[in-house]
Order: sequence, then C-alpha cells, then structure tokens
Amino acid sequence: MPDALPNENEIKPGDEFGDEFDDGFENKFDDGPRDKIGDERSGPNIRVVLTEPLYQGNVGSVCRVMKNFGFFELYLVNPCPLEGEARAMSSHALDVLQNARICSTIEEAVAGCDVVIGTTGSRAFKGCDHIRTPALAPGILREKMEEFHPDTKFALLFGREDKGFSNEELGLCALIATIPTSHIYPIMNLSHAVGIMLYELSGASLTGKYKTTELKDFEALCIHFEDVLEDMEFDPFKKEKMTLMIKRIFGRADLTPCETKTLRGIFRKIQYYAGKSKGEDVSKYGRDVENQFENADFEEDFDLSFVDKMSD
Repeated sequence: MPDALPNENEIKPGDEFGDEFDDGFENKFDDGPRDKIGDERSGPNIRVVLTEPLYQGNVGSVCRVMKNFGFFELYLVNPCPLEGEARAMSSHALDVLQNARICSTIEEAVAGCDVVIGTTGSRAFKGCDHIRTPALAPGILREKMEEFHPDTKFALLFGREDKGFSNEELGLCALIATIPTSHIYPIMNLSHAVGIMLYELSGASLTGKYKTTELKDFEALCIHFEDVLEDMEFDPFKKEKMTLMIKRIFGRADLTPCETKTLRGIFRKIQYYAGKSKGEDVSKYGRDVENQFENADFEEDFDLSFVDKMSD
C-alpha cells in the first residue's frame, strides 16, 4: 500500500490540489509547461463525482479520460491518498487532478448542480425495483439530457469500485444510468465506465427552452410529496418506495420552476382536504393553487403567443 501524503500536504475536505505536485515529477511526463484547463467546454455542463474511490490509479485514469472528452470538473468524496500513481495515470490531464475538489459527503459534492445522475452496474432483480429502475443506457440518457435547458448543470455520480452505491445514496439521484454489459461480468473498471459515459454524453446538444427547477426546489418538492403521503396515512411500508418512484418521474420530466410551484400548490390542496377530513386545523393549507396563466413569472418563463393566435 502506498504511503499517505505527508501531514503538511494532507488533503482535507474542501481543499483543492495545488503546488504539492512537484515540478520534477511533472517534467518527467510533460514536454512543456503543465496544461491548463481550457475555457471552452465540449458538450453539456457535467460535474463528475467519484464516491470514495479506492485506487489512485483509477482516479488518475478518470482525469485523463475526462480531458479526452472535454470535461474538467471533478469532485472526489473521501478519496484514497493521491500520490505519484494518480499523477502518472493522469498524464497530460494533471490539471484536472490538481483542480479536483475534495468533499466529505455526496450532498456536498452535488451542491450547485441542477440534476443528479447516479450510475450503477448492478442490475435490477425485478421490473419494479424502485432503487435501480428505470436505468437509462448512455444513449437514452443523452437524448433525455438534450431536452434540458443549455444552462442546466448535471452531476454524474460514480460509486465505489468494490461495492458501488448504497440504496440510500442512489435515492439521492433523480436519474439512474447504466452501461449495458455482459451478464457474465457486468461490473466495469471505474475509468472505463466514466469514459463510455462521457464519450456518449459529450455529443449531447441541449435545446430545452425553459430552465430546469433548481436542485433545492426539486428536493423540497419531493419532501413535500412525502409529507402528503404522511398526511394521507399512506402505508408506511410503501411510502419510501412511492416517494422514490415519484422522484424519478419528476427527474425525467425536467420540471420548470413554474411547474414545481404548481405541483406544490396541488400538494397543499391535498393536505388541506386530508386534514379537514380528520378534523385538524387546516389554516396553513388554505392558500389556493395560483392560476399560473395569470402569474407574471409564468409569462416570463413561457411563450404565450399561442394564446393570442387562438383568439385571432
């Protein structure tokens, strides 16, 4: 096992890699000055997140394949020590490794993104496996991403080399993706999986007209739905499954901020009548669902010219 970085160079959550990479090592692999991250990005805005990677060689290889396809934003959740092997395997993508962000949780790593996509090599055991279905193949995921607004920021999550993601971690993801492989040996090497996903997604051209709701509002919507089930006294053994299924449906729907507000208004109305039927104080749910066609925000987000044409 390689030794950890010296204490004075220890990488802590929230740090970036910096000058601890010595010039002597760098010059062994580069013909000139170290490459710098370019200003231009090919394809959609994707942040690659590696969750507790075990092998520094894999991390370096991921950096290399990211730069191959024009992606530069790498976040690492509690990674292994990153030393010479990681630098060697990154080769001319040393800049990606040096600028990687270290985080202590997945939630911290996806902060600032709009859509969280989890990858899994484990196949669902049944058609209604709410944890891993529907799992989109890379080409289908690309087609889905193209429906989003060009400003949408995606977090693409990869699990641990030995055990992937826990069910709870996959539950954080609005979309699930998988690479079709042979059932004889379905689990791929981490850097190979990243390469295939980024190769496919790099060709995506996002053409959606309306901006996607922010992640914090999306999560609030999903929590609100769970509260509705609670108020309806929904079967507690099925509530978690139902909440995650709805989250995946909402994730594929590419909800706009206006649509999110409308759904939450409907949820409040359901809570109002559910509470009223039980004789509870329902004053906090009394606000009616807004008529979105009379809402200024709606008019800013949506082209209503078709309404004028219908009245001509």
